[in-house]
Amino acid sequence: MKLRTRRRLYLREAFVALVLARIAVRVVSPVRIFAWAGRPLARTSRFAADEIDWIAWAVETVAAKWPMAAPCLPSALAAHAMLRRRGIASRICLAVAREQQELAGHAWVELGNGKIIGDTGGDRFTRIAEFGVPKTV
Repeated sequence: MKLRTRRRLYLREAFVALVLARIAVRVVSPVRIFAWAGRPLARTSRFAADEIDWIAWAVETVAAKWPMAAPCLPSALAAHAMLRRRGIASRICLAVAREQQELAGHAWVELGNGKIIGDTGGDRFTRIAEFGVPKTV
């Protein structure tokens, strides 16, 4: 497959996944969203590292072009869905931080011990939940 064609396919899939994730965040209850995210994979597959890189690139590219509609949670849900579709086990991590008198939330996707989508926020955020494959020690 040509590189240009591959890019277009990943960008289209990332766009659709982000739109659906954005709608889900607004319409579907969080319990149902995170129940889906926490379900075990029906199948697992061996994958190439470039598959993960393509997914991360596509989601980050679409989110950058459409910043107001793609905050961290929909981006994390979109990447998680794209990885699950390929049988790649990942987890969505949620965290909070206190900013002045308010709480700020953040989400990112991890695969193994590394992050795929989003920034972990360093020491600023405190991880409160994970959905998907449990972290191995």
